[in-house]
Amino acid sequence: MHRRPTLLAAFALTVTAALTLSACGSDDGSTAKDNEKAAGAHTDTDTDTEKPASPSDAVSASVDRPKTELPSDVTYEFQWQKTGDPAKDAVLSDAEQRIRAVDMAIAEQDPLHGAYRFYSEGTAAAASQKYIQEFVDHKARTTGLTRYYNESVTVDHDGTAALVYCEDQSKAFNKFLETGKTDVTPVTKDSYVIYAGTLRKNKSGVWVTERLTSRRGSTKCQP
Repeated sequence: MHRRPTLLAAFALTVTAALTLSACGSDDGSTAKDNEKAAGAHTDTDTDTEKPASPSDAVSASVDRPKTELPSDVTYEFQWQKTGDPAKDAVLSDAEQRIRAVDMAIAEQDPLHGAYRFYSEGTAAAASQKYIQEFVDHKARTTGLTRYYNESVTVDHDGTAALVYCEDQSKAFNKFLETGKTDVTPVTKDSYVIYAGTLRKNKSGVWVTERLTSRRGSTKCQP
């Protein structure tokens, strides 16, 4: 996640060492154009005949997941559609929890917070740590409403998944802890971000994000 350009403009979350990306895609050679095309439509559910289950219904109750507690001024609107496929809904649920966990780590000013590390590994976890550290260094956190939409998820038989989605940051801002000031910035095309992630189901049954790339100003994410 990345709040709109301000003092904290270097906070673009990626899975590479760089803080900005020229393209959005996974490490398998897929391009931003491919990912944007995937983000333009929801997963096909025309063949589903059973009542769709919510993402939380698809998650194993036996997994001891970290509790996510956020300040009351940090809110979300997840417009991700129910697919009726237990695996796909579990991917969406765990991806949502990772997003919340990163904001919780920022709010608690803890770059090594266990919650986001529960839902991410590898380069994704390393990038999240760097992202959170920037907020800590500037004594700031997130505030406002963030919307997620235009998702596309696929699950492979090898226990991996691909997820593409859009983020609307037009109502999300940076809040400085020492002054309590919220840095309200104008809405631009860069307030809308496209993400492409690769996830893997671990031994505990959790869909862990291993890679995540982002690009601002995507045409597929514009209102």
